Amino acid sequence: MAEKKFVEAITSMEEDFAQWYTDVVKKAELIDYSSVKGCMIIKPAGYAIWERIQAELDRRFKETGVENVYMPMFIPESLLQKEKDHVEGFAPEVAWVTQGGLEELPEKLCVRPTSETLFCDYYANCVQSYRDLPKLSNQWCSVVRWEKETRPFLRSREFLWQEGHTAHATAEEAEERTVQMLNVYADFLENYLAIPVIKGRKTDKEKFAGAVATYTVEALMHDGKALQSGTSHNFGDGFARAFDIKFADKDNQLKYVHQTSWGMTTRVIGALIMVHGDNRGLVLTPKIAPTQVIIVPIMQKKEGVLEKAAQLKETLSNFRVKVDDSDKSPGWKFSEQEMRGIPLRIEIGPKDIEANQCVIVRRDTNEKITVSLDDVNTAVGNELEKMQREMLERAKEHREKHTYIATNYDEFKDIIANKPGFVKAMWCGDEACELKIKADTTATSRCMPWEQEELSGTCVCCGKPAKTMVYWGKAY
Repeated sequence: MAEKKFVEAITSMEEDFAQWYTDVVKKAELIDYSSVKGCMIIKPAGYAIWERIQAELDRRFKETGVENVYMPMFIPESLLQKEKDHVEGFAPEVAWVTQGGLEELPEKLCVRPTSETLFCDYYANCVQSYRDLPKLSNQWCSVVRWEKETRPFLRSREFLWQEGHTAHATAEEAEERTVQMLNVYADFLENYLAIPVIKGRKTDKEKFAGAVATYTVEALMHDGKALQSGTSHNFGDGFARAFDIKFADKDNQLKYVHQTSWGMTTRVIGALIMVHGDNRGLVLTPKIAPTQVIIVPIMQKKEGVLEKAAQLKETLSNFRVKVDDSDKSPGWKFSEQEMRGIPLRIEIGPKDIEANQCVIVRRDTNEKITVSLDDVNTAVGNELEKMQREMLERAKEHREKHTYIATNYDEFKDIIANKPGFVKAMWCGDEACELKIKADTTATSRCMPWEQEELSGTCVCCGKPAKTMVYWGKAY
């Protein structure tokens, strides 16, 4: 029987990457579409991944002294208007509440697109002295942005995220925290999700509305498009001045606080799918997978097989393990496990039991190894470690292979048109060149990387003296 019969076939990524992505999120049962236009239902398999992401990030945040809080989901219009650049940046995406029950509201409320203004209002009331600083807060919540075009995980009108907000006595402390949190994201993405990232600063055109500086971690998807996977913003004292957040410093002078904000969203699940997935479906890293090992009993109706599978699960209790004892055929179970991206499959049947062995199959490479049941714990641990490491290595190789250098505009346009990936090129710092590149090629500046290279002395677009090297690319 052909494999396609077991699990409905998915479109090949080479044929249509966008359709492949939609097929995977649907058939791996990560999401479903809802009757609310532009909003998605995150199903148990998708939410379990988010819970793992949440738990790991939350642990890392708390290690840096951050505490969780929760702010209201509504923001009065007058509060939003206090920071001019900020409100202008979000105006096109804001959803408004104008009526409460049967009565029209005296003041419109926006459904939070982000919570800077609420945190500023809060800090203005609770920060009086340098002794009250730093304030290190984070909230796990959903936000609403009225997107025109939506895609599961990547862009929806309501999405889940964490947003960190901090207030500091000095500009140096705020900058240090901004960089520290970006490094937390980069380390999490690389070592937990096996997604290599480029760390850098956004150009002024691309930075967060109201920020002095925005730092980003940019990842490259399998189709050569970039995905902004987490951002950290230094607000300086701009918001503090707009919201009058002052404190009495050690010298008894009244000063404005310096603030930061940083966030990561459910779109990293989209990144996980697009960096590691293949034509059989999802491939989850061992560290993030809600189920790391699925045990598939072969000829399970034979005496002792299910008992042995249960015993094996007990032996592997250090890992996240399930037994698939459903009455589906083994072939169907294999295809289903592959579609769901479970890192390891263990097959065990009467002949294996007799030989005191089992077969371990890796999801990413399909590699099979036969191991003694006496050594199964060590073997599973080794395979999971190896898989985690090799998934990152493969993703790095893919990125290197799809990162190009352009030293003149014709070369730049040719690469963008014909070779999906990152393009490294020099820039003069003038927004006019950035806008021209976007108009001519649809590519945008992804970041000015912290690790700079001097590829040439001139801007790739206008030929004037270059100031900085930029990663460019088409993006989600």
